[in-house]
Amino acid sequence: MKFLIVGLGNIGKEYEATRHNIGFLVADALASDLGGVFELGKFGAVANCGFKGKQIVILKPNTYMNLSGKALKYWMNYLQIPIEQVFVIVDDLALPFGTLRVRPSGTDAGHNGLKSIFAEIGTTAYPRLKFGIGDNFPKGRQVDYVLGNWNKLELEALPERIGKSVEIVKSFCLAGLTNTMNTFSNK
Repeated sequence: MKFLIVGLGNIGKEYEATRHNIGFLVADALASDLGGVFELGKFGAVANCGFKGKQIVILKPNTYMNLSGKALKYWMNYLQIPIEQVFVIVDDLALPFGTLRVRPSGTDAGHNGLKSIFAEIGTTAYPRLKFGIGDNFPKGRQVDYVLGNWNKLELEALPERIGKSVEIVKSFCLAGLTNTMNTFSNK
């Protein structure tokens, strides 16, 4: 059984340590945990990993956030992976920092990466892990906040939250969406 894990983010040094790139950070941690190495492929960096009899392909799109759907759709089709076996990792302003939510579907809530996915695949019904980045910014400063670097307290908490995110992704691949939602809800 194959899974496509898609961490959303932006390529380039200027974006590496930003809140918007949490999908890339979780993807990196997952690849490291599973012994995978990223190689440049079409529309992104890809790591092929094995985990308890499952094939896990981890994708970090290089299309920038606003065209993430193009990379996701290409790899879904190329690998012939059904939407139920795709798992998107995305930052979420509406959740307090470090809150992790697993969902089977949902709106884009103004997130350009999720808008792009919908535009390409025509549905919002795909599993996702929403990583809360909080909304501690003055009115009109959302872009600066999302594309800003983590503060000191967030940096201290990130390793544990990223580790928990890796556990969630591995659970999704082994136990399925419903069991993962039940296991990790409100934790």
